[in-house]
Amino acid sequence: VPMVAPGNVQVHVINSTLAKVHWDPVPLKTVRGHLQGYKVYYWKVQSLSRRSRRHVEKKILTFRGNKTFGMLPGLEPYSSYKLNVRVVNGKGEGPASPDKVFKTPEGVPSSPSFLKITNPTLDSLTLEWGSPTHPNGILTSYTLKFQPINNTHELGPLVEIRIPANESSLILKNLNYSTRYKFYFNAQTSVGSGSQITEEAVTIMDE
Repeated sequence: VPMVAPGNVQVHVINSTLAKVHWDPVPLKTVRGHLQGYKVYYWKVQSLSRRSRRHVEKKILTFRGNKTFGMLPGLEPYSSYKLNVRVVNGKGEGPASPDKVFKTPEGVPSSPSFLKITNPTLDSLTLEWGSPTHPNGILTSYTLKFQPINNTHELGPLVEIRIPANESSLILKNLNYSTRYKFYFNAQTSVGSGSQITEEAVTIMDE
């Protein structure tokens, strides 16, 4: 098997899900056989928004021939990763380069995990929601938009409310009685807004 590890491994983080890695080629005489390519082993150490450590799954990308760089797609935003590089010949792979740590920046969050509308009264509705399963960063706020829908399914004027990121419920007051409302709800990080979840609910007709 090859005798030495690739040197001068560098990682350039391009965005929250993509990084480029490059390395110096090993001297050909240390390959001790036919140079087949290089393997990059990389794995997520932890999410930076949650301190949970779960079973670490190592991923491997193979770059054929004498390539000295490669792209690592499909990374998770706002996470810490490690990687190393090994050279491969027909017999197997050489020693690993020292582990290199890199971090991906924040991305936009996934949609809130749920939106539940309860306690209808004549002029109010109570909203409860769950934070996104993948915050992909530090949540800065939620945005709630809602509008009435009349019997012919026409949409009325849209109202927009910003809600602090640490809240998980809200009582909406001053609504019209016996009216159907449509709600659009999403979360934000400093990068931008995540995908929204929608729900409908009706205020009651009379007490």
